[in-house]
Amino acid sequence: MKIVSPKKNIELIAKAALAKKANDVVLIDLRGLPTLCDYFIVASGESTTQIDSIADNIEKAMHLSGHKLINKEGKKEALWILLDYGDIVVHVFYKDARGFYNLEKLWHDAPQERISEERFKKRSTPSRRKKKKRLRD
Repeated sequence: MKIVSPKKNIELIAKAALAKKANDVVLIDLRGLPTLCDYFIVASGESTTQIDSIADNIEKAMHLSGHKLINKEGKKEALWILLDYGDIVVHVFYKDARGFYNLEKLWHDAPQERISEERFKKRSTPSRRKKKKRLRD
């Protein structure tokens, strides 16, 4: 298994969740706090089917990139699926369960960042546009 930076794993997980239309994806940075992991990624879905699909897509993406799932909980009920990758723990909630447990408020002293699809969209630089234009001339 190759060593990959946590940033790359966070991006991989977030992209996999967003690909299945996960709502309100939040990264909670727990480094420096007394916890068993460095990061939580929290996401939610509108139905148990969607929650299951989000969790499956994350698991598939991580597996294909060589990461071993340490523990998985909540798959049967699909109201709160937890995927444990050691330094990153993913929580995929049904929207009402997420509001009830409110991990963002529970860990309010940790830095938090919302992750949206905009973060991953490629932006062309002005220099690229100029090169493409010159090639057409």
